[in-house]
Order: sequence, then C-alpha cells, then structure tokens
Amino acid sequence: MIAGMWIRSTMTYRSSFAMTLCASFAVTFFDFVVILLMFGQVEGLGGYSFGEVAFLYGTAGTAFGLADLAMGSLQRMGTRVRDGTLDTLLVRPAPVLAQLAADRFALRRLGRVLQGLFVLVWGLALVGAEVDWTVLKVLMVPVMVVSGAVIFGAVMVLGAAFQFWAQDASEVTNAFTYGGNTLLGYPPTIFAKELVRGVVYVVPLAFVNWLPALYVLGRPAPGGAPEWAGPASPLVAAGCCVVAGAAWRRGLRAYRSTGS
Repeated sequence: MIAGMWIRSTMTYRSSFAMTLCASFAVTFFDFVVILLMFGQVEGLGGYSFGEVAFLYGTAGTAFGLADLAMGSLQRMGTRVRDGTLDTLLVRPAPVLAQLAADRFALRRLGRVLQGLFVLVWGLALVGAEVDWTVLKVLMVPVMVVSGAVIFGAVMVLGAAFQFWAQDASEVTNAFTYGGNTLLGYPPTIFAKELVRGVVYVVPLAFVNWLPALYVLGRPAPGGAPEWAGPASPLVAAGCCVVAGAAWRRGLRAYRSTGS
C-alpha cells in the first residue's frame, strides 16, 4: 500500500516520470559504453569475448536493478536512526523492514532494470549459438537473475541492520552493492585471485552471476569453486536471507531511539 501510494504520486506527473526513467536508463548505460569503447580497441578481455562480457554485465545489472528497485530506500536507514523517525514505523501494524523498503518508493529505478535487461538480451543473442544449451542452462538464466537480486537485497538488509549501531554507514553497504555490481560486470580473470576468492567464499557475490553464468557459458568456475556451485545460487540466496534476517532482528532489538 505504501509503495502504491508513492507510485500513484509519481504517475501524477507522467512527463516528469518518463524523463527521469529515460535519464536513469541513459546514465546507467554509460557504464556499458565504457565496455563498448574498450572492445573497439581489443578483441577480448581476460580471454572473454564481447558477447560473454555483455552477458555478465547484463545479468549483474538486471539483478542489482531489481534489488535496488525493491530495497534501495534502505539507504536512508541511518538517517532515521539518528533523527528518531524510525519510532513512527515501530508503532504501525506492519513490518518495519517492509515499511522502510516501500518508503519513497522510486519507480524511476526501473530504468536500471530495463538497461540491464537490454544488455542481457544483447549478450544472449551474441553467445546463444556458442552455448551448448540444456534444460538446466536455459532455466539458469532467469534463476540467476532472481537469485542475484535476492543476494543483493540481503546485502542491503545487512547494511541497514549495521546502521543500528554505526548510524551512518550507507557507503559501506554501497561498496558491496554498487561496487559488487561493477565488479561482476567484468570477467573474473582480470581481477586478483585473492579478490575472486573473497567474493566466492567470504561475501558470496560471485553467486549473483559469475558462478552460474560461467556454468551456462561452459567455462571453469572462478576461485577454484566446483562445477556444481553454479546451479547452487538459489541455495546461497536463501542462506543470505537467513543471515540478513537474523542480523535485522538483532539490530531492531538493540534499537533504543533518540530519547527525544
């Protein structure tokens, strides 16, 4: 209901919404323009073709766009803790996390999702003939996007829970969300092995698209992960939700208001 209210408010000014949606699409597409310019000078990047990089970029961008659309408002969690406005959410008969996610729901973020889908379809068109498609690989494409969105969303919830104590740590969360989205848009072979192992075994961002996407492309899994790790992204997403939920409940119990 809260998200619907903000959507109706946004659609009151349809021309403004259309312009902001197009602007969001264009601004995020400039990130991919960098890759286009890069491939204007080289034939491959870390042993990957343009189509394969576009596939990686599209899956990561779409997953992050969906998570940002649903959970992007959690960035204001620190402000609510500092000024005490979180108290007004605690007395309402609705889950606090759902209220925070729906607060100031920005439909313009849909532009990032559309941009990611555009590049994803483009990448699939380029690599489709080279992939040995099976039923599992076909299913892995939508599954990895949904699972990746859930993983990114769980990281956002963890970041929001951390702000119960830090109160101003949104940039720390952005390092893993926005930074992770940028990282996953490129092949793992161009990064240091320690960094790749970190996003495979410590912060499991590699399950957003590296592991499942490389499984689809028929390439070896990064960081020495086993081949079966690619299809395991839904299980990892579920585990991330459990951890994020526990951290959120712990933070909510620790909240003591501002005293004003």
